[in-house]
Amino acid sequence: MELNLPPKVTDRAFERLAEINSGTEGQALRVAVEGGGCSGFQYEIKLDAPAEDDLVLEKNGQKVLVDSVSLPFLANAVIDFTEELIGARFTIENPNATSSCGCGTSFSM
Repeated sequence: MELNLPPKVTDRAFERLAEINSGTEGQALRVAVEGGGCSGFQYEIKLDAPAEDDLVLEKNGQKVLVDSVSLPFLANAVIDFTEELIGARFTIENPNATSSCGCGTSFSM
């Protein structure tokens, strides 16, 4: 039986967050799961301040937040940053998702 581990954040994602926060008061990156989207659930990724029930993943002073409701949906997931021809964005590789859609922000379980 596989353990449910918190999501992992790649060095590349932390580095990009540091670039975004450069010269500012550095906000954390919030990764949340909400109902909706074309596949049943969708990811919300935004800059935010920590809340009391957040899991805080931290490296080199940069923080990624996951709220307690979203955490089970993101167990063993990998939060990354990719740069492709169509643009650069934070991505989530989620082993819990049974399917996803072309937009990359919506999934089902």
